[in-house]
Amino acid sequence: MTRHLLSAATLNHERRPPRARDGLPRSSGSPRRDQAPPAAPVRISVVTATKNSVDTLAECLASVYQQSYVHREHIIIDGGSTDGTLAELEASRAHLDLLISEPDQGIYDALNKGLARASGDVIGFLNSDDLYADPHVLRRIAAAFADPDVEAVYGDLLYVKRRDPGQVIRYWRSCAYSPPLLRMGWMPPHPTLYLRREVFDRIGGFNQAYRIAADYDLMLRLLRQLQGRVVYMPNVMVHMRLGGVSNRSLFNILRKSWEDYRALRANRVGGLVTLAIKNLSKVSQFFRKPAEGLEVAYPSHPALAGRSDTEYSW
Repeated sequence: MTRHLLSAATLNHERRPPRARDGLPRSSGSPRRDQAPPAAPVRISVVTATKNSVDTLAECLASVYQQSYVHREHIIIDGGSTDGTLAELEASRAHLDLLISEPDQGIYDALNKGLARASGDVIGFLNSDDLYADPHVLRRIAAAFADPDVEAVYGDLLYVKRRDPGQVIRYWRSCAYSPPLLRMGWMPPHPTLYLRREVFDRIGGFNQAYRIAADYDLMLRLLRQLQGRVVYMPNVMVHMRLGGVSNRSLFNILRKSWEDYRALRANRVGGLVTLAIKNLSKVSQFFRKPAEGLEVAYPSHPALAGRSDTEYSW
């Protein structure tokens, strides 16, 4: 952050503060009676669950603390790692707002612990083997949430090679949300989804009855119960390494499909047809390529419309 230093000469010639109608000086830092005070910056909580993630954790942590948006907190919930993850976390302790390491009942238990401790106005999740696409992702998210009517924000995602995150395998290009899409198997890329904390207060956290698909169940629940606006930002927000729990084995793939089906039925969104469309929709992701120089505009903030990322100055 750039600091502006004022010399003594400048201070001696500083303009006198304006006077109110009663003739008394009025502080230049106080809002006028006919003006609302400026809104406080949106605080974003990023929750990361880790367990034996030493191979990828450093890049994940760096992508958070290198974000240009400073009104944030990073919460780490570690499941009792034994591979050097804790040493990596201790080395980055200055950049972490909260670090808890204790045995848990799985990733969704860890994420629920992070939810319970998050203090931000907005909450999102970054997997320990994933990273933000650029240093301004949280800044763009905060700009969208500056509209108090917005309850959810999401964007696009790249699946990248585990050992070489510069190599793109799949491009998950999303679209603007509408309720009928849910019956077509649509969902936003879950690592890009950010929600106001009031949404979690209203619908709860991850249902730990699901071992692999609790994130899908959460998104179905929230999208059916949202009371505010949903904003889609058409740019890549997260690089997600392949090799997650859901696709590590044939058993996990089958279990994920079964849990997806359970979530669809529990939330009264669809059934086998919806599940089939959902799985088939992934095929096109292998053939898409992200556009270069994609610009971002926020419908709720006309002053930002048409600006590229490099033009933002806050």
